[in-house]
Amino acid sequence: MADITRTIFWHHLRSGPTSWIRHGSSGAVRKEGVGLTFWFRAGVAVLSEVPVDDRELSLVCHARTVDHAELSVPVGITHRIAEPGRAASRLDFGIDPRTGRWRGAPLDTLATLLGELAQQPVLALLAGSTLQDALAAGPDPVQRAIEERLADDERLADLGVVVVGVRVLAVRAAPDLERALQTPTREAAQASADRATYQRRADAVERERVIAENELQSKIELARREEQLVAQRGENVRRKAELDAAAALVAAEAGIRRDQLAAEAEAARNRVVSAAQAEALRIVGLAEAAAEAAKMDVVRDLPPGVLTALAMRELAGHLPEIGQLTITPDVLTGLVTRLGTTT
Repeated sequence: MADITRTIFWHHLRSGPTSWIRHGSSGAVRKEGVGLTFWFRAGVAVLSEVPVDDRELSLVCHARTVDHAELSVPVGITHRIAEPGRAASRLDFGIDPRTGRWRGAPLDTLATLLGELAQQPVLALLAGSTLQDALAAGPDPVQRAIEERLADDERLADLGVVVVGVRVLAVRAAPDLERALQTPTREAAQASADRATYQRRADAVERERVIAENELQSKIELARREEQLVAQRGENVRRKAELDAAAALVAAEAGIRRDQLAAEAEAARNRVVSAAQAEALRIVGLAEAAAEAAKMDVVRDLPPGVLTALAMRELAGHLPEIGQLTITPDVLTGLVTRLGTTT
């Protein structure tokens, strides 16, 4: 909206950078353009203000398909007045020279025109389609139909309006119908979820079975290895016993051989000692015999009295010990007499 400053005789207008202003007086155009500022007389001035920026129009088109299903199509249209002079000539964009407000509602008129033009191709397109086809096709065919319709419309060209872009957000059925249509999808999704759940459970059971089998195989392998270990230990014990027995046998044989050798050495020593003793006895006997013979030879030539004395001495050496001996004169006389006789 233009900014108008009022004085007693003259008013000052200042427009925005996106507003096109036309100033006319007495049927002639005084000034026109974008972003103007000027002084004017309110009593004789005719002012028009046309916005030249991009404008957004949002509407919802309702249509019925060939199978009598109600559909709603949210549509967004971006448009711009490219020729504001032509628009000001066809629509009432006049503003009050005192307040700067539009005298009418030109933008509402333009929005109504764009809405009607956009709804016509939507109705025509969806009226020839079934509900399933329309929902399956989506918003793209509707958007193309609206763009073609607005691009070829002569009324928009006469107004100098250019459609910058068209957006169709969705093609929707009525809420109850949409829920009904979603039921098979929900059921299919639920069935797929159930299948996934069952498959997950089956996979879990299968994994548990595989784990159990692996554990069983591990236990079997462990038992087999324990059996091998026990057998190996028994074999080691048996081998050790055999080796110990063999070592004991070797030790016993060595002891027996050692004892045999010791016995043989002792026997040999005894034989040597016996032989030496026998030889010594023989030599001693020979010496004693020789001494006895020599003694006999000496004795043989001795007188009988000497022999008797020797015999008595020998006999005295073999008699028991006598504590006291009493010699009477008679005994001594007889012995001396015999001794004298003998000599």
